[in-house]
Amino acid sequence: MIWKPHVTVAAVIHRDNRFLLVEEETAHGLRFNQPAGHWEPGETLAAGTVREALEESAYDFEPEYLVGVYRWHSDESDTTFLRFAFGGKLAHHHPERALDQGIVRAVWMTMEEMRACRERHRSPLVLRCSEDYLAGKRYPLDLLVHYD
Repeated sequence: MIWKPHVTVAAVIHRDNRFLLVEEETAHGLRFNQPAGHWEPGETLAAGTVREALEESAYDFEPEYLVGVYRWHSDESDTTFLRFAFGGKLAHHHPERALDQGIVRAVWMTMEEMRACRERHRSPLVLRCSEDYLAGKRYPLDLLVHYD
């Protein structure tokens, strides 16, 4: 068997001292996450983040930098995830747009609120990506090279 991680993309969106999260249905109940999901064939990592942000939060998002690349192994599912987290500009909101299946709502939370409900985070990466954002971690997008 060939081992391979699940590659995911996430939008770390911060405005007015709050982070945009989504509340989603999981096998373990309602959980919070950044707008995030699996990277799909044929798209760049940044484009995947734009797509996931729109599908899960109904906001247009423009990636401007990479916050970090994270490896996390879920013991529950015995799955390794490789997450590319992007920061950038939030643009137009489309409140009439239906959210992805399983997404209950988009919600804005302060770090204090996020820390207070960490047991309801989809993974420890939710808090870590936000902390790295606040610590000023920013890497240029040209770090990521896509060849066709």
